[in-house]
Amino acid sequence: MSDIPVVYVISDALGETAELVYKAAAAQFDLSHSEFRRNSYVQTEAHIDEIIDEAASVDAILIYTMVMNPLRVYLDRRAREKNLVAIDILSPLISALSTKLGMAPQSVPNITHRVDEQYFRKIEAVEFAVKYDDGKDPRGALYADVVLIGVSRTSKTPLSMYLAHKGVKTANIPLVPEVAPPRELFLASPQNVFGLVLSPEKLNSIRSERLKSMGMDMSSNYAKYNRIVEELEYAENTMKRIGCMVIDTTNKAVEETAGIILQTVYKRQDIKKT
Repeated sequence: MSDIPVVYVISDALGETAELVYKAAAAQFDLSHSEFRRNSYVQTEAHIDEIIDEAASVDAILIYTMVMNPLRVYLDRRAREKNLVAIDILSPLISALSTKLGMAPQSVPNITHRVDEQYFRKIEAVEFAVKYDDGKDPRGALYADVVLIGVSRTSKTPLSMYLAHKGVKTANIPLVPEVAPPRELFLASPQNVFGLVLSPEKLNSIRSERLKSMGMDMSSNYAKYNRIVEELEYAENTMKRIGCMVIDTTNKAVEETAGIILQTVYKRQDIKKT
């Protein structure tokens, strides 16, 4: 049996496609233990030169996926100069599609991973929202893109999940007069915190319906108007101490409130739109 080849994968993105193709071919020769070196995000001629020189020293096989045409041409020329076997995985198919469609390719590296990145960002944000829902762990305020605060039944949780599906890591913390706000709220950046309020009448109606649906005593302090006014005053005072934006959600749907928050968040340009 000949020497097991050293294989270099070269890509202007991750190189996963070339790696999968190589492994499928290698399986036909039981080359599961062959030496394999992946070179990702190769986007300069200088980087190509380094790889070619190293590959030539071990007479490696090159497998590459380069959508940036000038670099692909340069890589092919340098490989021929060193008498290296080089297999271009993408170009034949891209060329065929371009001819068939009558369109030029976008030539954007890593374009197939953009959707994946958005998807995983959403999943991560949803997991974050669940973990830091309803003040379970106030430390979430220090890591969140958005922190929602307010009294009970101000739509903190639905809003958290809505924002999470937009890729925004959101924590929410309830404000209760008898419980001191967690110190993390005052350590978090005020621009990340959003206070939710609504009219006492609306909150009274929502809480009363909540008690009714749960078959609980309608005379509970939870739905009493005076208690609600007390909670709202406490919440608004806390929001003033924090210095956060306050949003009156009395006549707003979750989507509308989320729109206000997202507009503010995107202006900071530290979270990508999804």
